[in-house]
Amino acid sequence: MSNMNDRKEIRAAIIGLGVGEQHIAGFASDGRCDVAVLCDTDVSKLRAVGSRYPACRITTDVCSVFEDPSIDIVSIASYDNYHGRQVVAAIENGKHVFVEKPLCLHRHEVEKIFALLQENPTIRLSSNLILRKVPRFSRLRDAIRNNDLGDIYYVVGEYDYGRLSKLTDGWRGRAEGYSVVHGGAIHLIDLLLWLTGGQVKEVFAYGNNIATIESTFKYIDCVSALLQFEGGVTARIGANFASVTKHHHKVEIYGTKGVFMQGHMGAAYSFSRSEADQLEILDDPYPGVGKGDMIPAFVRSVLNEQEPDVRAQEVLDAMAVSLAIDDSVNCGVQQAVTYYELSVNR
Repeated sequence: MSNMNDRKEIRAAIIGLGVGEQHIAGFASDGRCDVAVLCDTDVSKLRAVGSRYPACRITTDVCSVFEDPSIDIVSIASYDNYHGRQVVAAIENGKHVFVEKPLCLHRHEVEKIFALLQENPTIRLSSNLILRKVPRFSRLRDAIRNNDLGDIYYVVGEYDYGRLSKLTDGWRGRAEGYSVVHGGAIHLIDLLLWLTGGQVKEVFAYGNNIATIESTFKYIDCVSALLQFEGGVTARIGANFASVTKHHHKVEIYGTKGVFMQGHMGAAYSFSRSEADQLEILDDPYPGVGKGDMIPAFVRSVLNEQEPDVRAQEVLDAMAVSLAIDDSVNCGVQQAVTYYELSVNR
């Protein structure tokens, strides 16, 4: 890695210019960070995005990004099945990594990434688990911490994807090993871990592909999982990519003093069991957050000024739960969650 003490700026490269284009503004918002390189294997997309950012070097050569000694941060927004190998390559070349979810798709990739993070304790890694930045959920976390809902005993997170064509007609249908849990439900997994501060002990899950069985998509498109937390809290996590709905995150938090509910009809708090009492309806903007909103904090973490919004350990923890859910779907039995604990807290 280049020596940041020799210059005022840190330099970032972005791989994958679909969602990745939205990362550019996030990096550029800190005047000390220079988005230097844009990379995509789709030449037409690369040229179109590059024309909007003429100061950036553009390339289709992913390896050249990792091998460039002037690059400090690699932002990975490629297809999910490339994430694992690209995160590995970035760390092996001394780069900090900001990666779109999921971190990777397979357990052997998690194990390799974990080993590399252990060997390189100064490397920063975070993932764009953006639901943490939704103002409604930030306030919900504060309410939970203030005991406004009492003792939490049951939580729900379901992802109604509502974009079936992205499975049947897009790159997800061609990606080897695509997982709707890793690619979608992991947002809710991370959110529930973050809201509750708990750790999942074991999971049991079912899945089906009824909606896509006659399509080109080869994998399960709907998963429902039950989770047991340490301490007894139970949870339900769902990934419903075939839903005939708009794109939506259903979240329910049940406590002994109150309940938070978010569904397709809106969001509200309930603090009474009486039918005569009214719900406290929430009308704040939702989701109210952009794809690049986690990047400024990540830049500051690279500069050792603060923690990122999602620490590397938290990325690994969410991935551990996600892997256990997929394992349970595939083998049909309950699965204990295997965690990967970094020796340095980051």
